[in-house]
Amino acid sequence: MKKIYSLLCLLICVAASYGQNAQTEQADELFESYQYVDAIDAYLKLVDNNKADTYVYKQLGDCYYNVFNTEEAAKWYAKATQTTQDGETYYRYAQTLKSQGKYEEANKQMDVFAKLMPEDQRAITHMKNPNYVPSLADQTKLFDVDNVSINNQEQSDFGSVLSNDNTLYFVSSRGTNRKDNWTNSPYLDIYQSVRNDDGTLSEPEELKSLNTPFHDGPITLSADGNTMIFARDGLSTGNYKKVKKHKVKVGQQGLYSATKQDGKWGNIQALPFNSTEYSVSHPSLSADGKTLYFASNMPGGFGDTDIWKVSVNGGAYGTPENLGANVNTAGKEGFPFISEEHILYFASTGKQGLGGFDVFKVDLSKNEDAINLGKPVNTKSDDFSFSVNTKYNVGYFSSNRTGVDNIYTAIPVCIAEAVALVKDAMSGSVLANASVSILDSQNNVIATEVNQANGTATFKVECETAYYFNVSRQGYKMAMVEVAPSKGGTTNVTVVLEPEHELITETEVKLNNIYFEFDKSNITQQGAFELDRLVAVMKEYPEMEILVRSHTDTKGNHEYNQKLSERRAQATVQYLISKGIAKERLSAKGMGSSEPKIDCKSKCTKEEDAQNRRSEFLIVKK
Repeated sequence: MKKIYSLLCLLICVAASYGQNAQTEQADELFESYQYVDAIDAYLKLVDNNKADTYVYKQLGDCYYNVFNTEEAAKWYAKATQTTQDGETYYRYAQTLKSQGKYEEANKQMDVFAKLMPEDQRAITHMKNPNYVPSLADQTKLFDVDNVSINNQEQSDFGSVLSNDNTLYFVSSRGTNRKDNWTNSPYLDIYQSVRNDDGTLSEPEELKSLNTPFHDGPITLSADGNTMIFARDGLSTGNYKKVKKHKVKVGQQGLYSATKQDGKWGNIQALPFNSTEYSVSHPSLSADGKTLYFASNMPGGFGDTDIWKVSVNGGAYGTPENLGANVNTAGKEGFPFISEEHILYFASTGKQGLGGFDVFKVDLSKNEDAINLGKPVNTKSDDFSFSVNTKYNVGYFSSNRTGVDNIYTAIPVCIAEAVALVKDAMSGSVLANASVSILDSQNNVIATEVNQANGTATFKVECETAYYFNVSRQGYKMAMVEVAPSKGGTTNVTVVLEPEHELITETEVKLNNIYFEFDKSNITQQGAFELDRLVAVMKEYPEMEILVRSHTDTKGNHEYNQKLSERRAQATVQYLISKGIAKERLSAKGMGSSEPKIDCKSKCTKEEDAQNRRSEFLIVKK
């Protein structure tokens, strides 16, 4: 069925494109002669007369793309790509979407482009880092999530904590066939795995010196890695109650400490607040070792299980304290983890979440409510046992989103802002109503805003990535300023604009050189920036008429250079028309290599050739 369908589509496409030559001849001639504005009118007539197909839509997209009308270009590319197009069309479509801030849709088009042109450097760059543009559409996204290789897939793995010596400790039910009669699931044991420099994990090993025939774990470590506090089933230590009626022993979870000597764990001691009346489990020790957080259903809580803390002074422990209503609810709270920044992560079923256990965080140094970590950490399933290691900038948590408890990595998403402040170069005063664009390192426009009355424009950006601000305002010269890479927070950049009137002389409008790509005549991004300055001048002087004269270097023969310069001059005029300048105010002339700025003949250096490749904007009428 798939092959038949593909063949049918191919025949339709071939027939349609073959039949368009006569109908599109006039529009195609305008397009091929770079008269994009007139070509648009011709193609739109075909649309109005119901004579258009995806070829016409593609041509319209290219026309608007070439005159930098990205909104209209995106509209027509969307229609064109209803049938298969060449790779470059998808690339252009993606660029127009990015310019509108539609990053997810743009990435879809880039994916198609990459499949069609996998060797293209643009495709390679995209595949390596598809989200290089700022994308914070989901404001709750704080972490990127991925599975880990050590999961058993059939048994529970959770309670993962990464030590500062790159050892990942976790608990798992993978190692035994003995089952807990209360849960009908295997007992838990403590395991360890070495984390490699690339983030991969070694084959897990059971921590036999600490494991018993009953439940052991989860654990927490001191900052130096030499003290462990871990949970253990009371049945293994005699810390249980007999229920004679049912002839069973009820063992409560308790907390125990152990120390490492010569690489081995020993000296196991029960903590003084263990009880046969309630459980204490899920330990987390603060970085300074002075506070232990844990989960318990001990009296004095808000509901089922709560998060508690207790002071630690060497081997002495204070009285446990409930963390209060900012953390605890009438539901279940458990799996606390305290970070070096004093941020408490914990799981709760009592707070508003996506379903089951959700992971929350709260800054204990502030009197504020806990915050849901949101997707992709939280799902409709149980998500819990979240921990972070700031040294390696990685977190781990567990979830049963696949039907069994698995461990996942959580890599923090760095959130940053770039703020442009626009000022007048002469007076130093703030300028409002300026057009501020933020560009990536390839000069692709990511977003454009009109700055506020206080002179600022703010953009969300990716961390550790360089950007550029391009700022324009009527009556001022355009300016481009680099935005340095950031590790997070706000980067403030002041952009100073100089008055525009210095551009006008007695005979011409002086612009920086309008560059063209080798052997091409389409306007580049840099060229568009300069031409926008001319547009501003011509709008300020509505009677002004301009002759565009384009020159080439001395490479190539005279006839070739003459035609190339004519095409470049015509493309320049078409761009100005697309920006609202009446065609009657513009004329174009290609000069070829007949009037070099530097008469170096055939011995020109690269720098001399660059100076000879220029455009002049002569004032015919002021």
